[in-house]
Amino acid sequence: MKQSKISRRSFLLGLGAVSAATVLTACGGSSSASTATAASGSSVVYRTLDQIKESGTINIGVFSDKNPFGYVDENGEYQGYDVYFARRLGEDLGVEINFVSTEAANRIEYLQTGKADVILANFTVTPERAEEVDFALPYMNVALGVISPDSNVITTLDNWNADDQMIVISGTTAETYLTKEYPDIPLQKYDSYATAKNALENGNGVAWANDNTEVIAFAKQNPGYTVGIPSLGSQDTIAPAVSQGNTTVLDWLNEEIKALGEENFFHKDYEETLVDTYGLDYEDELVVEGGVTGGADAVSSEAASSEAASSEAAASEVASSAAAQ
Repeated sequence: MKQSKISRRSFLLGLGAVSAATVLTACGGSSSASTATAASGSSVVYRTLDQIKESGTINIGVFSDKNPFGYVDENGEYQGYDVYFARRLGEDLGVEINFVSTEAANRIEYLQTGKADVILANFTVTPERAEEVDFALPYMNVALGVISPDSNVITTLDNWNADDQMIVISGTTAETYLTKEYPDIPLQKYDSYATAKNALENGNGVAWANDNTEVIAFAKQNPGYTVGIPSLGSQDTIAPAVSQGNTTVLDWLNEEIKALGEENFFHKDYEETLVDTYGLDYEDELVVEGGVTGGADAVSSEAASSEAASSEAAASEVASSAAAQ
């Protein structure tokens, strides 16, 4: 009887391993799916840095409808701030890039199932998300903002009319923040940036809450709308994310971000992809160089620190988001 129980357990463990490999293959991981690594004690699967190099391709999740950060242009090519960064990662790693179109709500899922090796989709660092994925050093600052039509500019969320609805995108920090801090505000939830924008234009809600970078861009590109609340909640950071436990890719990303900071890469990225939308006034406010939110001196100090200190700095960035949306 005892031997029978052991055999059955072995069978179930083997079946679980086969299922994990099947999930990775079905999600379009890569030809390296058969050697993908499973995080200890977890169903999460990922490819190590060596496996990615061996395959010759890295799968990077980006938005396809969030201009100017990640979008597909009229020629069918991915463009934007995150995409510019992604292309540099592929170049420095020496592999081709497979862009994986993602939406806000499935960013974590795409990492955990192996569909994406790295997510670069305006991923705001929060303590809740850090329990499910591992964040690298940040490359951008962000807060929440609220945009509304000029005919009824929303400048405060206090004394909200219970009949009015706020547009949000599922899986974003705006949804989390409003649910927690303003539970009486009815939320109208959409799955993509495109549908949320259409909802605002169609008057389905009185306002739209989202990253302030997104709503500022929308107001600049679409006359008739005003960002009445340019900063809501805490100031947070945006960073690349990898599957939890994928230390080889995480460590490489951290070193890459610090090295790119020495050449002011992200300022150049801003000037190539965002300046037409925001102008130069927002550049220093939004851009983070070298993974450190504190200026050039801090960047130099961080670049010269030991590996242990670098890990501590990364943890500090996550901790600084304790009041995140």
